Amino acid sequence: MAVLIHLNVAIAEFTELKQQLERDSLVLSVLKQLQEFDRAIKDYNTALLEKKYVAAARHLEKARSSLKTLESRKGFELKVLKALGTELTVQTQNMLYHLGEEWRQMVLWKLPPSKEISSAETVMQTELHLRTMPLKEDQIAGSPVASVLQAFAVLGELHTRLKLFGQLLLKYILKPLISYPSLRPLLEEQPDTVVLHFESAEPNLEHPSPMEVFGKITLVLEVLHKHLLNVSLDECGENDKDSRVVLAEMLGDMVWEEVSGCLIQECLVYSIPANSSKLEQYVEVIKSTEEFEKSLKNMGFLKGDATDLLKYARNVNSHFANKKCQDVIVAARKLMTSEIHNTVKITPDSSVAIPKLPDPGAGDNLKMQKASKMLHNELINLENETKLSQQTFSLPTCHISVSVEKLMELAYQTLVEATTSTDQCCIQLFYSVRNIFHLFYDVVPIYHKENLQKLPQLAAIHHNNCMYIAHHLLTLGHQFRYCLTNILYDGAATFVDLVPGFRRLGLECFLAQMRVQKGELLERLSSARNFSNMDNEENYSAANKAARQVLHQLKRLGKVWQDVLPVNIYCKAMGTLLNTALSEIINRITALEDISAEDADRLHSLCRIMLEEGPLVFTPLLEENKNKKYQEEVPVYVQKWMMFKELMIILQANLQEIVDRWADGKGPLAAEFSPTEVKSLIRALFQNTERRAATLAKIK
Repeated sequence: MAVLIHLNVAIAEFTELKQQLERDSLVLSVLKQLQEFDRAIKDYNTALLEKKYVAAARHLEKARSSLKTLESRKGFELKVLKALGTELTVQTQNMLYHLGEEWRQMVLWKLPPSKEISSAETVMQTELHLRTMPLKEDQIAGSPVASVLQAFAVLGELHTRLKLFGQLLLKYILKPLISYPSLRPLLEEQPDTVVLHFESAEPNLEHPSPMEVFGKITLVLEVLHKHLLNVSLDECGENDKDSRVVLAEMLGDMVWEEVSGCLIQECLVYSIPANSSKLEQYVEVIKSTEEFEKSLKNMGFLKGDATDLLKYARNVNSHFANKKCQDVIVAARKLMTSEIHNTVKITPDSSVAIPKLPDPGAGDNLKMQKASKMLHNELINLENETKLSQQTFSLPTCHISVSVEKLMELAYQTLVEATTSTDQCCIQLFYSVRNIFHLFYDVVPIYHKENLQKLPQLAAIHHNNCMYIAHHLLTLGHQFRYCLTNILYDGAATFVDLVPGFRRLGLECFLAQMRVQKGELLERLSSARNFSNMDNEENYSAANKAARQVLHQLKRLGKVWQDVLPVNIYCKAMGTLLNTALSEIINRITALEDISAEDADRLHSLCRIMLEEGPLVFTPLLEENKNKKYQEEVPVYVQKWMMFKELMIILQANLQEIVDRWADGKGPLAAEFSPTEVKSLIRALFQNTERRAATLAKIK
């Protein structure tokens, strides 16, 4: 029992001693970490005084590691740790301040007062000073640049510092050199410093050549590489070969994406040729781009294969096609939004001036021979048939907008360009031409909507424009069929499907204007007081005024459309409007229930005005002597003309004359009026007598 008691006591003492040992070991470990922290801080201060920045930074990191170890011990919190953390932060900031001062001595920026770069003059105030030799009183152990930058790397600040430098380099040097052709980089070497600034020269072109811009950028980067960035650093702060990185490569990773994007948008885009004949010269641009990237790789700014910049330059055929298509559409839209009223006269002999089309390729000879044979057979078959006039399929003489003529020339020139381009480019250009006409169909009616509704002349010109385009679309594809790529040969190279739409577009616009004019004519005639009670002076004056206004409107339209519309369209349009007026007058007079002798005389005089002056509104041509032919053909274009003349005869005729003109339903009166209408007129004109009854009985 006594042994058991002694054993328990021994175990308790052992446990207590063990716990005491653990506490002592922990205290000893903490004291050791505190000692290491203190030694690291002392070594840091010594190294900092001697300007051994890399060593000082490593001592700081060692102190930071010791403090982290102390803070990680759970259940053993010391109040002194907070003070140590504060001290470490203060010393780190002190170290960064010293490094920052050293960096500012090595790399000094003199920037314009304005933060926004608005002109080349603003950028001219920028200077970058790179110190090539340290000051005698500030001798730094080792290479000054390498020492300072490696210290930044150890403290984890290298990326931040380099990023800030890259942003300034982009904003104040690289981008301005790309954007402003007048700027030239100028290098000034002083005993212990190299100064990079700008000079201004009058640019030869609005946009500089890529070779010139590449030269400027290369000069700047060579200076930076020689005096600042040709340094190999340990990015992790450890002496590990795998973690070493060249500073130029780090900067390149930060700025290259923006630099290449700017070079593409501000330089290479404008170097894309405007026509296919200059594509071969673009080889020089591709070569200079390759040499530019090669020089950047040699300096370490770039790594890996071709970048987006070189890929863009090499893909010139696609960019040329895209640019050409874009330019074509922009030019077309500008023409579509220009004034319609500036016109040019088109005759059956007119044609669009285009360069001679190239001969089809050797691969197309078979197609040409086959087509020629088919054409020859067709000619033989037609040889004995009635021959058509040379102008059967010609566009009649009219006026079209100058802008539409230029638009058609643009379409032809673009297709000519397509014949000498690569297959892909040819296809893109062909469909760009189709897009021109789709754009016209969508843009012109909307953009000029108000004028087309208000102004009869513009509606007529727009009608002609649409018919002119439709006329060319009929054969446009066929003219280029054998000169375009094989992909488009088998029926794809056509514009015929667009023809009905354009004809409808022109027709609908002109018919809408015709409806407006008809409405105005009927409105004027509505003030004629139904042509009733003409023995009343006020009524007669109102009717006479209405007739005069109708003739005035028609004469004005006749002048507005003169020499603009094709003669046949002009005559049909004027005939339709005059017919509307005459038809309304006929309907009003035939609807009268009572017409006195005086009323009949005055109605006849009104109708005589329309009969005599109506044909005079037909003036399709500028030469007055040539218009007489069309004025004599009025009955051809005015459907109710003969009916109107018969009405005038009835107003002055007696019952026997009416019977004679009816001629048992075979006379001229029967050709224009129905029996009911004639009977109605007889009842209105003549009193109810046996003679009238006998006459009515004969009208059947």
